[in-house]
Amino acid sequence: MVKKKSQGLTLGRRVRAGREKLGLSLADLAHESGYTVDVLRDLEEGKIVPPVSLLLQLSRVLKLDMEDGEAEEDLKTTRKRTRSHKKRVDSYAYNPLTKPAKDKHLRAYHVTIEANTEHKGVEYHHEGEEFVYVIKGGLVIQVGDNVSTLAKGESLHFNSSLHHKLSNPTAETTRLLVVIYVP
Repeated sequence: MVKKKSQGLTLGRRVRAGREKLGLSLADLAHESGYTVDVLRDLEEGKIVPPVSLLLQLSRVLKLDMEDGEAEEDLKTTRKRTRSHKKRVDSYAYNPLTKPAKDKHLRAYHVTIEANTEHKGVEYHHEGEEFVYVIKGGLVIQVGDNVSTLAKGESLHFNSSLHHKLSNPTAETTRLLVVIYVP
């Protein structure tokens, strides 16, 4: 059976349709998600590729699986293209390793942060927990006011509802396994 869920709609259009279905303005959605009106408008207009944290927040607020269909296509495409990264945001590239579904609470991603990359854009936050494991390179991660420096083989588990951001101060590309628990 073919899913009719996305019916060719872009992610931005799905967000707008979900927001309008609930009778929310962009300002309302900003208050509910914790992201600015400008970021949400840019997403709806297709001007940005959203970070995972924004997708998770929108999934919760709009009661939609914002990754549905997209992640499945990414996985198929990724397997065909020998693990190249489909999604890129200002600070990193990410590749979903698991298929999202309403009855699933864990999501795993392979994240790549180029050398000497500072975190750009909004700080991330989303309901749940996050586990970050450094496969290669190094990482500076700020969670709330706490800053941790991780090297290859080190990890951090934290409350992802706190604002957090990732940076790579090293001279090599950093590769991470990131697992997110969404209640």
